[in-house]
Amino acid sequence: MIEDEAFLRAFESLALPPADFRHADHVRLAWIYLRQSRFDEALARLSSSILRFATHHGAAEKYHETITHAWMVLVQHALTQSPEATFSDFLAAHPHLLDARTLERYYSPAALQSGESRRRFAPPDLQPLPVMQSPSVFPSAKLRPDHSP
Repeated sequence: MIEDEAFLRAFESLALPPADFRHADHVRLAWIYLRQSRFDEALARLSSSILRFATHHGAAEKYHETITHAWMVLVQHALTQSPEATFSDFLAAHPHLLDARTLERYYSPAALQSGESRRRFAPPDLQPLPVMQSPSVFPSAKLRPDHSP
């Protein structure tokens, strides 16, 4: 595994091949940004970086705002439990983050397949995501506190 800074530089400079940016790499990018910034800033950075990366590689239609936002919440929630862990230790402590199907606990397929959820964050329809201390995590007042996943 390449060092965090080298990974971040390769991703942000668009030098990282799309085949080398899998689910675990999305989680890693979220983890890096969250360790560098507050949630709202990290989310904005993650969203714009992933969209830029996807657009550069001719796959802008793959970007999904709700999925990006929901994963960021899950990574932040885990990060509050393991703030000093290396990324490898972080994943070992939170293996559910490696399961790309984790969002199925919170969202039905119909909710995630809607065009609206692709463009704007949509609240989960099965069970709430874990709530962080910052109100900026959930811009919608429709969401309610939850317990750990």
